[in-house]
Amino acid sequence: MTRLSVNINKIATIRNARGGNLPDVTKAALDIERFGAEGITVHPRPDERHIRYSDVREIRPLIKTEFNIEGNPIPSFIDLVTEVKPDQVTLVPDAHDAITSNAGWDIPAHMDFLRDVIARFKALGIRVSVFIDPVPEMAEAAREAGADRVELYTESYARNYPAGPEAAIAPYLATAKAVREAGLGLNAGHDLNLDNLSYFIRTIPWTDEVSIGHALISDALYLGLENTVKAYLSKIRNF
Repeated sequence: MTRLSVNINKIATIRNARGGNLPDVTKAALDIERFGAEGITVHPRPDERHIRYSDVREIRPLIKTEFNIEGNPIPSFIDLVTEVKPDQVTLVPDAHDAITSNAGWDIPAHMDFLRDVIARFKALGIRVSVFIDPVPEMAEAAREAGADRVELYTESYARNYPAGPEAAIAPYLATAKAVREAGLGLNAGHDLNLDNLSYFIRTIPWTDEVSIGHALISDALYLGLENTVKAYLSKIRNF
């Protein structure tokens, strides 16, 4: 069964806009977990414009399902992951000034670096996922680098879905098959929402996990947080 991990960055963005602790990011994470989500994802960036390193340290010991930290493995990020030891770390090649994640790794071009970082995290018992574009060749490269999973960057799927679901998902299906053949686990995330999620899971049912933040938190403005978490779980489980 595909698991839902909720990215709570946008909740922190709202808090940071005014200072103080409203909304309470830690409480939100625990509530999301209580509402049925099978994981919590955070993506701390160097400027801490949403999730802060201190949030990660506070939330980690309280999460009872799965805690996933994603980000660019710069030295401060590596130190944070090494300190808090999440269940999973997702390596994303973000520029320091990126508004949001916008590309996967060219793994062969960064093979030595990724091998070293992945080995360090796996030695601590942390599952490692690598963020990739829908390019089948990246599956075998991820295996060679030592990754446990890959996460498919689904922005182009979401963007092209309204014009034609089959064409939109074709490169993802090809890559997902290559990932399975390489013996790796499969995650997916970025712009997945209530409209396009079921089709993705129905077409690629061996997806282990989807990480969803922006769309889910936006839907919660209208539906409420508990109803929204349950709506996304329904899309995953009843596709």
